[in-house]
Amino acid sequence: MTDNTTEIPADIVWLKPRDVARRAGVAVSTLHYYEKIGLIQSRRTSGDRREYRRDTLRLIAFIRASQSLGISLAQIKAALDDLPHDNPPDKHDWARLARDWREDLNERIDRLVALRDNLSNCIGCGCLSLTACPYTNPGDVLGKEGPGARRL
Repeated sequence: MTDNTTEIPADIVWLKPRDVARRAGVAVSTLHYYEKIGLIQSRRTSGDRREYRRDTLRLIAFIRASQSLGISLAQIKAALDDLPHDNPPDKHDWARLARDWREDLNERIDRLVALRDNLSNCIGCGCLSLTACPYTNPGDVLGKEGPGARRL
């Protein structure tokens, strides 16, 4: 017995917004917003309904993971703009993006480690001692500018 089924290419599989939203763990309105700002794309059916390519799920996962790291939507969009739009990004595309972000992520990690290691000082200080705070007022540079609030 021969198998007459053929594999459907990934870019042929289209999903309805509610299915993408459910599987990605976001609201349909989030999909619309992401599309409005150019993070994801859809096509319109003959009935003027949106459909998303299946690989949009991976893009949304990337967007959400990036946001959880504190990366702005503008930075995410810039990164996604460098990925191919006619075909789903492949392993090499994602590896290139990861290389591009490596330095920024390492800097973020270093800042978080420094904050973690000095957090008890910050909490104990409550930013009331501006002469002692190496983060918001190193060397009391603000005190030299005179009385009153200096950072608004």
